[in-house]
Order: sequence, then C-alpha cells, then structure tokens
Amino acid sequence: MDTLRVLGEPLSTKNGWRERRQIIDSVPVYTVKQLRELHEAERVSLGIVQPTKVLDLKIELADPEWKPEWQTLFDQLTLFGPVQKPLRKIPYKFSYVFECNDSSRPHNAMIEDWELGVLWLKEVDRLGDEKQAALNVRRKFLDELCNEGKDTRFFMGTVFPYNTWVVLGVFWPPKPKTPQSDVIQGTLF
Repeated sequence: MDTLRVLGEPLSTKNGWRERRQIIDSVPVYTVKQLRELHEAERVSLGIVQPTKVLDLKIELADPEWKPEWQTLFDQLTLFGPVQKPLRKIPYKFSYVFECNDSSRPHNAMIEDWELGVLWLKEVDRLGDEKQAALNVRRKFLDELCNEGKDTRFFMGTVFPYNTWVVLGVFWPPKPKTPQSDVIQGTLF
C-alpha cells in the first residue's frame, strides 16, 4: 500500500458538476439496444446509457447466504492477512426499470453498484432493520439520483458470457440550465 499515490484531487461537483461533466460528456452515450448490438459485433462490455425516464427501482428478495463455492473463497486468507470483518451478503436484488431512446417497452437492469451496497449496510447499522434499509436505498437512488432535475446516466456492463446488461454506477449531475432559464423577463408596463 505504500506505493499507491493519489494523482490529484477528486473532481469537483461545483458549478453543476462542470469538471466531471467535461469527462463524461466526451464519452458516447448508447441505448441498451445499441450496447447489445455492440456486444454481439465487437464484444463491447461497458457503456453509458442515458435513461429518458426512470420508472421504478424494484427490490426483490435474494438468497441471504453466499453460494458455498464463494464462501470457500471468502474464507481463505487475503493478500493483507486474515479477514477482520466477513463480507456480508445483501439479501436483496435491486433493479432499475427505465426507458431510453430505444424503448418500445421498459428495460429492467439489475444494479451491481458498490455504493448501493455500502448505503444498504450503513442503513442496516443505523436502523437495525434490513427491509427498512432497502426502502431507504430505493428512496435515495430513485428520488435523489434519478429525479426530474437530474441528468442521470447509467454506467453499464455486461455479464459475461451473456449479453445481459447491469447498472454498475450512476452519474447524476443536475440538468444543465438552458440559456432561456437565465433570462429574466421584465414587465411590459
């Protein structure tokens, strides 16, 4: 760990996330259909989708225990010594239901976002209730990250070897102001 160096400060969210937008806006945005086609043709496995509307964030029960072969891997020593705190399995699956420019019907994409898992764990610790924690995650991700005032984009990746796309992260700056919204209209008289 002594060889890790921070190359710069995190990019600011000031000025409507201007610094971050400069990078993200330079990356192509696709529809889910285009990503599937790119995966078939060129084995593309990552891309950005800009939903036109986020309809829901579904919560479904998942297996509360790790698969035995995964648990065996977790039980092994780590690179930095014994595991101090075991990796906790989240007993829910979260999925976005959304439309994009190719939608004849809504897409349903499971969320594999690390931040969602951390939020759920913190909410469980705070509330002492797994179900309530899941509902708070839903509120945060649906109402805050995907509301009408946000220019939401999903970082998506495919599950190998299938052409199934999941949400790996969310970019959620405020929608840019239109030039007309900066104009103050005076009265006629």
